[in-house]
Amino acid sequence: MTGRRPIRSTPPGGLRGRSRATRATRTGVLSAGALVACASFAAGCGVVPGATGGSGDDPITVMTWAPQDTGATNKPGMPALAQAYARWINAQGGLGGRELNVLTCNDHNDSVAAAKCARRAVKEDAVAVVGSYSQYADSFFPVLEGSGIPYIGGYGITNTEFTSPLSYPVNGGQPTLLAGLGSTLADSCGPVTLIRPDTIAGDQLPVLLDSGLTSGGHERAHDQRAAEDATEYDGQSEQALVRTSADPEKPGCVVPVLGDRTGTFMDSFRRAREDHPGVRTATVLGSVDQTTVNASGGASGPYEGAYVTGWYPSVDDPAWAGMKELIKEQAFGDNNVDAADAGVQTTWIAYTVFQAVVESLGDGEVSAGTVRRALDGGLKVGTDGLTPDLQWTFADKLASVGFPRLVNADVTLQVVRQGRLVSAREGAVDTTRTLQDADIA
Repeated sequence: MTGRRPIRSTPPGGLRGRSRATRATRTGVLSAGALVACASFAAGCGVVPGATGGSGDDPITVMTWAPQDTGATNKPGMPALAQAYARWINAQGGLGGRELNVLTCNDHNDSVAAAKCARRAVKEDAVAVVGSYSQYADSFFPVLEGSGIPYIGGYGITNTEFTSPLSYPVNGGQPTLLAGLGSTLADSCGPVTLIRPDTIAGDQLPVLLDSGLTSGGHERAHDQRAAEDATEYDGQSEQALVRTSADPEKPGCVVPVLGDRTGTFMDSFRRAREDHPGVRTATVLGSVDQTTVNASGGASGPYEGAYVTGWYPSVDDPAWAGMKELIKEQAFGDNNVDAADAGVQTTWIAYTVFQAVVESLGDGEVSAGTVRRALDGGLKVGTDGLTPDLQWTFADKLASVGFPRLVNADVTLQVVRQGRLVSAREGAVDTTRTLQDADIA
């Protein structure tokens, strides 16, 4: 931070990286070359048809949902990217010659609305819910499970996404982000305070951050709850600063994980921190991105020098070329679709998985049941190095700690340097061991 003691720009010794595997061709998605090289893009295609179905030459219907226009966290880029993906794939002739029909739904950050979205997916004969975000798993999962509809590539905001037999997550969600961040901060911070939403989903966060901190020999973080829809956090900021600056010889770190309200917290924090110059910040992708850093003042803002853990390579990695070309061809000018947004990236990977599933079925029926059986039958999907190869079983390494569907425990470490969110080290870190040692009961 400008004029402050900065966080080291190289990762601490407690967290060691490993390089991603060589960029692999998407299993079942492409027969040769990278997606962007072999795809034939056609702009200006028509509205995605509204017919449902999934067998023969009938359209294949899926749904993508996310909160929009709410006073808390919003993810409009996820349904917007899904619709752009449908236009793009249909311009190429569809999935296996069948048109892709993408339904979208606004869950309004509300449990009743989330259940309504799930019931609509059932009514419209959706074969899967793909690339979606909702913190109300207890509302929508029973509906999907009752109809056998798989949930592919959720955002990982709830633990149920890593336990439900119908869930197929493409990242490690909050568990890996917080475990990885805790490991990073363990040897570089004094007291740590976590600012998190006072919600059911928020209740799951402290133990995850603590798993990383304690693995590095650090004491547990102070758990500080906050309203997820507040318009200011002056009192919360002052309270966090008092705790983390108690030892002037070893200033601490404040970790806000408030989704879209992280920026609001940092506005309050910037004013309050003038009397506590040594305290630093760190957070997770999804609570901050490049747009957030820019809006907060860039290199002179409160994020300068902060570590940020994410699931995927930085947006300038060549592996994102296919997604960027899709956005250029089918979502140009749509401000909701930001290539650097973790929700947009997750949706792209989720649809990559779904495309692999459909192509693995050949000329056979595409239904919720066949999609589920393909995923449960050992199908392995490559994502050009954006994630490890993905394959879902109930005997994976994290089943013993209650996360049987968490198959991708990799996190990347980025840092805000001169106002830009850049990679802090090469490759990804596997947080499996850290989570295995966590007290997540």
